[in-house]
Amino acid sequence: PLVLSSPPAVTSPCKILKCNSEFWAATSGSHHVGAEEAPEFCTALRAYAHCTRRTARTCRGDLAYHSAVHGIDDLMVQHNCSKDGPTSQPRLRTLPPGDSQERSDSPEICHYEKSFHRHSAAPNYTHCGLFGDPHLRTFTDTFQTCKVQGAWPLIDNNYLNVQVTNTPVLPGSSATATSKLTIIFKSFQECVDQKVYQAEMDELPAAFVDGSKNGGDKHGANSLKITEKVSGQHIEIQAKYIGTTIVVRQVGRYLTFAVRMPEEVVNAVEDRDSQGLYLCLRGCPLNQQIDFQAVRSAQATEGRARRKGPSLPAPPEAFTYETATAKCREKLPVEDLYFQSCVFDLLTTGDVNFMLAAYYAFEDVKMLHSNKDKLHLYERTRDLTPGNTAPTGTHPTLWVALLCLCWLCLL
Repeated sequence: PLVLSSPPAVTSPCKILKCNSEFWAATSGSHHVGAEEAPEFCTALRAYAHCTRRTARTCRGDLAYHSAVHGIDDLMVQHNCSKDGPTSQPRLRTLPPGDSQERSDSPEICHYEKSFHRHSAAPNYTHCGLFGDPHLRTFTDTFQTCKVQGAWPLIDNNYLNVQVTNTPVLPGSSATATSKLTIIFKSFQECVDQKVYQAEMDELPAAFVDGSKNGGDKHGANSLKITEKVSGQHIEIQAKYIGTTIVVRQVGRYLTFAVRMPEEVVNAVEDRDSQGLYLCLRGCPLNQQIDFQAVRSAQATEGRARRKGPSLPAPPEAFTYETATAKCREKLPVEDLYFQSCVFDLLTTGDVNFMLAAYYAFEDVKMLHSNKDKLHLYERTRDLTPGNTAPTGTHPTLWVALLCLCWLCLL
């Protein structure tokens, strides 16, 4: 833990880039390893593994180091290499004229995808998004509607911290939306300095808080960049050194957030016990979740459930269930959870911008999600375990049935 929280020691920095460079130089002579080349390739792999073991103590928490270790294990299996055998370093190939002799100085480590060796499997990417009232899609494709008023951590790992602040949309209503977003990119080796991005209602900057638009003065600074897509409405942050793309939008007065991140980065947390409030990974606590489908059903029954049982405060009269449904269908023709969250938001806020927030949230999913078969979500994802009851999540039909049962018992 002390190594993770302190700068690398000057006398013994992580040498994983040197290990990567030596292995690259030793094996870059052919793109397809044949049977006759397997012994030499396995020797190079064992040397690579030996190099990583030598630098393991100073590389704890280093993304490139852990990528290399997992990649070596995969390659050992793929090419039937024994872990026992010669580990002498193969003779490095002669680099062609104009090619840099100092591979350790190249910013390859500052490009996550390029740090994967060509024989390794491509990284697996995940997506998280927050929009509207607010609705959360987690890295595991769980869809929730939450209260989460105030400040909450959305992402918190070894490389990145994201915090959102949600404020009430209307006085006396439990409907909240994201009014402030803070993103901290932690300093990473020779790639980037620590950078902080902050957005608030009616203020979506196209730069970090220090006025810069990249990762600072380090060699790989351009592996972290901010691009303004639409002035005051849409920015994109590319953090190539951790393979991450973040999209922040201002829709109406409120903010939306979407991210594409490799699983390895998502799970890069030393203290897993502290992940309980990491919303993108764990979801919202049960006592902060809202079963918006039950509320929507209550609205569809023209308010009868609101008069007979507990519910949210009466929404504005700007939309009925029918008009909200028709409005959402203009932008979201598929009646999935994005469509349903749009209807819910129009009923609880009366603000048409929430329809646009749901629309753009789905557009971001289409751009960022790696599995195109999981773009649409349909199933209710709020599970109540015994002892975790929530009156606002009870279906109105059940309330009627219980009342009838009690009336029969009295007779």
